[in-house]
Amino acid sequence: MKRIAVLTSGGDAPGMNAATRAVTRSAIAEGMEILGVRRGFAGLIKADLAPLGARDVGGIIQQGGTLLGTSRCPEFETAAGREHALATLREYGVDGLVVIGGNGSQQGSRALHDMGFPVVGVASTIDNDLAGTDVTIGVDTALNVALEAIDRLKVTASSHRRAFLVEVMGRRCGYLALLAGIAGGAEAILLPETETSPEELAQQLRIAYERGKPHALVVAAEGATWRATELAAHFASHRQKLGFELRITVLGHVQRGAAPSAFDRLLASRLGAAAVDSLRHGKLGLLVGWSHGRVATAPLSEIAGQPKPLDPALLALAGRLSR
Repeated sequence: MKRIAVLTSGGDAPGMNAATRAVTRSAIAEGMEILGVRRGFAGLIKADLAPLGARDVGGIIQQGGTLLGTSRCPEFETAAGREHALATLREYGVDGLVVIGGNGSQQGSRALHDMGFPVVGVASTIDNDLAGTDVTIGVDTALNVALEAIDRLKVTASSHRRAFLVEVMGRRCGYLALLAGIAGGAEAILLPETETSPEELAQQLRIAYERGKPHALVVAAEGATWRATELAAHFASHRQKLGFELRITVLGHVQRGAAPSAFDRLLASRLGAAAVDSLRHGKLGLLVGWSHGRVATAPLSEIAGQPKPLDPALLALAGRLSR
């Protein structure tokens, strides 16, 4: 391959810049030209590409967000949109494409691969909901941001003997909430994969107080059956029955904007370089991820769009340690 392109797509994740840097410099080291696509798949459709050099990606490894920009692109979900994207790649003489992103982005990668274009995906999403990889770029940083907030809230919760709920990101996958809950010592964890009623939650928190705990902390994924604001309203309107109110903190997009941790920088560097090697050696239609302590690949045809179940052992551990 003589010329490749790289794009970041979907929700931004800390470490995307480190991955872009690794793709760019690895390609240059192998004698290839590289183009950066601005605003994800939308940039392909609009032909918004520009050459990248080693200096263009200097000083970005420590930055959150994405230098290339990103967007949601409903137009790419249509056959006409994908044909436009493919025409752009051919117009610019691109021989292969690296897509850095999460589940929706890798469904786009698969679509281009199925149309006959050489594509390799790089696993990057704070939700860690991609099948075919143990961990994705951005998860470690987002988890540490959530933990910092949880640690601070536990201090004030203990001081006032109050119940607090922290809502973290995770629309359909509770991985981030589960790990933040375990690492943060939560009394209860609410996940999209399980269902807990307000009454059941109140009972768990009452038991925590009866055991002598000076606070009660709940970590909830934004995709849980009951949203944080709904739970707070329910607890407030049924205070006499439930026994207490629930104070909430919604972290939201704060988790996305942090500088990537050392782990995410290293992971992104390794996966980005491996993606270039995969293209160079003709190993196409793959997701480059991390499995069993090393770089690993999985066919996009098998993993794109597939749900990734939570580890039952982690669910069991959360229950045992919340006592």
